[in-house]
This record gives sequence, structure tokens and C-alpha cells, in this order.
Amino acid sequence: MTSVLFDLPGPKARARHRLLTVLFLIIVAAIAAWATWKLWEAEAITPDQWEFLGEPRIVEALLEGLLDTLKIAAAAIALSLAFGAVFAGMRLSESPILRWPAVLVVEFFRAVPVLLLILVIFFGFSDVIGRFWALVLALMLYNGSVLAEVFRAGVQSVPKGQSEAAYAVGMTRRQTLRLVLAPQAVRAMLPAIISQCVVALKDTALGFIIGAPGIIEVGSRIWISPAYLNPFAVAVVLAVVFIVINYALSKLAVILEARLSGRDRSPSGGAAVEGTPQAAGA
Repeated sequence: MTSVLFDLPGPKARARHRLLTVLFLIIVAAIAAWATWKLWEAEAITPDQWEFLGEPRIVEALLEGLLDTLKIAAAAIALSLAFGAVFAGMRLSESPILRWPAVLVVEFFRAVPVLLLILVIFFGFSDVIGRFWALVLALMLYNGSVLAEVFRAGVQSVPKGQSEAAYAVGMTRRQTLRLVLAPQAVRAMLPAIISQCVVALKDTALGFIIGAPGIIEVGSRIWISPAYLNPFAVAVVLAVVFIVINYALSKLAVILEARLSGRDRSPSGGAAVEGTPQAAGA
């Protein structure tokens, strides 16, 4: 049904839209061509700037750096998920002894810039835990605090009737949270969780400030090398690597959401969630 606030364009309007689209594309192509010419003139994208990709030792170093980056990201994401789940549970607790310390911790680490966290932990504890874990710990504290709010909001978004039904059949508050509310909240939270995982992955690049291992650190050694001095070319390669990984994470989110949607549907076509009183009585 056509919205009353929108009139379908007529033949003249469609022709005008096509003309504007073509003009916009021409302008974008002209800007791209001008930028490419300026970069070529500055010898930033000439063939010699990409010669490092043909050297096996450099490619191997980049792959090792990528592996270090993925290790840091995996550790930070896993710890952030655990941190977020624990503190979200504490914030949802009826006990003020658990709830208020969780509020203080979450709000504090959400407010502190992640770069500042990295520097404070590095200068304060790097002699004990090293650069790798200094970066992981900083990413865990920041991203875990954000995920704690995501988890809390997801659980609270489940309709009240679900928890009331669980209490009616004799479930405790802990059972209701674990078996009824959390499974239903997962689908709603999944895009935000994956988005925060992408943020954690990208923030691993900040480890360059403290000399933490990773692909950015390897790239910095390449572009300052007297044999290359090619920051733009290296930056493009690193950007492509992060784009590919982040795109893979976003596709993973789509696959997981589709699987959860299929699993959460009952054979009769209803949306009974496993573990809920409705599903238990089916």
C-alpha cells in the first residue's frame, strides 16, 4: 500500500532522478580520478610502492602479524563476553551488594577512552603481564563493559509475561534468567554483540602505541623502512585485511541469526523458545 506521505514519481520526475544519478556518478568518478592522479604524481601508488608484496619474507611477517592480531582479538572478545555476562547478571540482581559495584565498574570503564586504558595498564602492569596481555586486558575492560549493557538491555527487552509465566510454574529467578529470558534475548542482542566484536578487533590496532605484536606493528616497520617508505601502500593493504575480516564477522552474524531463527521456531510455526514454559509444555 502506498504511503499517504509519499507520491510515486511520474515520468518527468523519474527522468530527473536518472539525470541526477548520472551526474552524481560522473562527479564521484571525476573526484576518484583526480585523487588517483595526485597519488600517482606523488609516487604513492606507483608500481615500486607495492614491491614489498612480492617478497616472501615480508609476506610471511605480515601473516605472522595477522595471526598475532587474531590471537589478541580472540582473547579480548572471549574475555569481554565473559566479563559482560557476569556484570550484566550482577546489574540485574536484586541484591544491592552485587548491583551497585557492577554499576560503578561498568559505567567507569565505558566512560574511559580505550586508548587511555591501554596506556594506563601498559605503564602500570606491563612488567608483570607483558604487552600482549596489557592490550587484551584494556580491550576486555572497555568492550566487556559495553557488552554488559547490551546483555542487560537484551534481557530487559523480553516481555514481562515470559518471566511471569516462568515464576508461575515454579522457576526461580536464576532459572528464569538462564532458561527463559537469556535464550530469547540472544537473537535481539546478536547484531550488537557482533558489532562490538568488530570494534574489539579494530581496536587491536591501538596496540601499535605500546608496541604490542600485530599486523599494524609489522606494517609500521615496513613503511618506515628506507627501502620502501610507502605508508599509503601499506595502509591500503592493512585496511583491506581488516575489511575482509570484519565482513566475515558480519556474515557470521547473519548465519548465526538465521540458525537461531530456525531453531527457535516450533514445528507448528510458532515462536516457542527452547526452555520456556510454552516450549516445555509442548
